[in-house]
Amino acid sequence: MRVYKFGGASVKDAVGVHNVLRVLKELEASETVVVISAMGKMTNAFETVVQLYFNEQKASGSEGKSGTVNSQLKSIEDFHFQIVKDLGFQYSQPVLEEVEALLKGVQTFLKNNDSDSYDFVYDQVVSCGELISTRICSAFLNEKGLENDWLDVRGCIVTNSDFRRARVDWNATCSRINKRVDRNRMTLTQGFLGGDAEGNTTTLGREGSDYTAGIFAYCLEASEVSIFKDVPGVLNADPREFDQTQLLNRISYKEAIEMAFFGASVIHPKTLQPLQRKEIPLRVRSFLNPLEPGTYVRKGQHLEPEVPCFIVKKNQILLSVSDKEFHFVMEDDISELFSLLSIYKMKVNMIQNSAISFSVCIEDNFNNFSRLVEALNPKYKVLFNKHLTLYTVRHFREEDLDKLEQGQTVLLKQLSRETAQLVVRKTEKK
Repeated sequence: MRVYKFGGASVKDAVGVHNVLRVLKELEASETVVVISAMGKMTNAFETVVQLYFNEQKASGSEGKSGTVNSQLKSIEDFHFQIVKDLGFQYSQPVLEEVEALLKGVQTFLKNNDSDSYDFVYDQVVSCGELISTRICSAFLNEKGLENDWLDVRGCIVTNSDFRRARVDWNATCSRINKRVDRNRMTLTQGFLGGDAEGNTTTLGREGSDYTAGIFAYCLEASEVSIFKDVPGVLNADPREFDQTQLLNRISYKEAIEMAFFGASVIHPKTLQPLQRKEIPLRVRSFLNPLEPGTYVRKGQHLEPEVPCFIVKKNQILLSVSDKEFHFVMEDDISELFSLLSIYKMKVNMIQNSAISFSVCIEDNFNNFSRLVEALNPKYKVLFNKHLTLYTVRHFREEDLDKLEQGQTVLLKQLSRETAQLVVRKTEKK
């Protein structure tokens, strides 16, 4: 079997859905699991629903649960209905009813919800994007003669209840996937989602659809995974940030894991781990030109071509912590600091410590930074800078670092044999 994954950019409109059909036909996909993300920017749109819901609750209690939330849900419904109509479906066809029912399910959940957990509510609401997207795509492919079975991934990928970053129960997941996937047909399912033992929807982390593809490939022992992107493959830099980029033809698992860990957005960090365990090759390919080779990721390959690779992460926070009495920062202090970073779900991207201070470059993906600072203040002196950029350069050259530092104030710099990292703030012009 093969596993194909299409991201939100691939299905952002009716033209994109038509293109998915073309790609699957060109590649003669049959015994294939197809993983599809929410359409376009719909994950962001559903995130806005959650934010509005909690804002309205705070402002006016239960009376504030409808107005603006319903307006946002109506715009989401209009977006999807337009795609359905552009695909040629009529009002009488079931797919429109399915989309409407899923959105009404979100309204009903918010009306009856009594949980104040942002992360729990997030997973129950935002998951609707993938469910709608795959319902539309599955119905369209079947309409055009590409038969497929729609599969609710929440009954396959078994996780714990750590909402928004759930951990996979691999034994239970493999058992369910092998029972529910027909190896002789095409199966179409959602990325990003799972389900816990209580029947609640969970998510695997933002951009987790690639990880879903890796999970299915591991459990089914697939021959290959293909991730279709709006770029020709893995590039040595983000073309939105750098004028000149190069396609990487071949990468080892190790190199790809390093790049993903440091924030290369083209591959989800967790995707490669299950593939490496069973040595399943990964290809990153263009959804516009699917027959082009793209980038091959597999065991023992040298980076080809051997060029520096640049990774950019924005909206970083540089946090520096020191003892109020200027005592040494000892192992027990560091242990406590890491415990707090974990409790408040901070994504750690760089670490540096000296005798009396500990500095860390982090991302506040769960909006918990102010709570972290409150927890640190009684014992430590806390300094921080926000809105910073982290550059990571694999296989760096000194001239590359010199160029990056131009026009920037370097707040933290760290070099190893293969990797350079710089936390910078753009220098203000006087």
